[in-house]
Amino acid sequence: MSRVTVPIGPQHPLLKEPIALRLDVVGERVVAAEIEIGYVHRGLERLLQGRTFQQGVAVVERICGICSHAHTTAYCQAVEALIDVDLPPRAAAIRTLLCELERLHSHLLWLGVLSEAIGFTTVFMYAWRDREQVLDAMELISGGRIAHGANVVGGVREDVSPAQAREVLTMLRQLEMQLGLYQELVERDRSFHRRTRGIAVLSAAQVQAYGVVGPMARASGATLDIRRSAPYAAYGWLEVPAAVTNEGDVWARAWTRVQELQHSIDLCRTLLSALPAGPLARRVAERVQAGEAVSRVEAPRGELFYYVRSEGERTAARVKARTPTLPALLAMAELLPGLQTGDIAAVVAGCDLCMACADR
Repeated sequence: MSRVTVPIGPQHPLLKEPIALRLDVVGERVVAAEIEIGYVHRGLERLLQGRTFQQGVAVVERICGICSHAHTTAYCQAVEALIDVDLPPRAAAIRTLLCELERLHSHLLWLGVLSEAIGFTTVFMYAWRDREQVLDAMELISGGRIAHGANVVGGVREDVSPAQAREVLTMLRQLEMQLGLYQELVERDRSFHRRTRGIAVLSAAQVQAYGVVGPMARASGATLDIRRSAPYAAYGWLEVPAAVTNEGDVWARAWTRVQELQHSIDLCRTLLSALPAGPLARRVAERVQAGEAVSRVEAPRGELFYYVRSEGERTAARVKARTPTLPALLAMAELLPGLQTGDIAAVVAGCDLCMACADR
């Protein structure tokens, strides 16, 4: 059989963001894969060097529309470490609440994208319908569905009233009633298993070699979760369960996220039932002392890493983000060769890529 190069992207129905895949195919089997990124590079790290540290919050929030709050949390933590300010307990709890709500909406979005990619359109509709409830809850708290503007250096901008807390708890109860559908799909549906079981198995050695993080790594037996290993915000007060399995295939990645949906609901309930009293933010100086700081948070896709350097001015000398998508892309290039062409959609969707995060 002849060897044929099949281009996928940068614009393609399978891709929710621009990325170019060039696959060499012999018959129905992929024999080589090449990935090209950079189509949505906006130079945001450079833009941060011309803005004050508080103004920078609005820039990093626009790196990603799915995990915008995780980006601002990581950035604010790094700046707060530079100025040595303690986060008020109520601010820490509200930050954490929004982090877990964001995890819910990200995992539901991912489950819908994967389901649509492998032919489960009904599940796609249900998952995105339920995701709307989570976005409504985040809008209730912050006023924004995607860009929330909730974080500031030194705390948070928005409070959660008792009435808002009750509305969010009602949403969580409704969402929890729907989880049985997704658990049934992942655990028992034979068609779903045939499309995901044993597909694109990522070994523990590959996880370590490429630095894969988040649910994709935990589906291959890794236990790293920044919420547990290096608690931040209010996670030091919470017990975060582990959702870990060893299969390492597309099915395991779905199982891990479905389990984390329940965990996030439980964490949100715990936070809403015992929000600490006190201020929402500390007053901080506009000029930040010289130094450098590193901050890590567990974004929905995994460990998000921020480096911030100050030279004693009102603006940052350097801001660098390391997102979970970059190692996932490296791993995906190794997973595609050897697959049948019919499994490409499940693998690409299952890796949960965010090209806006990776390109910046």
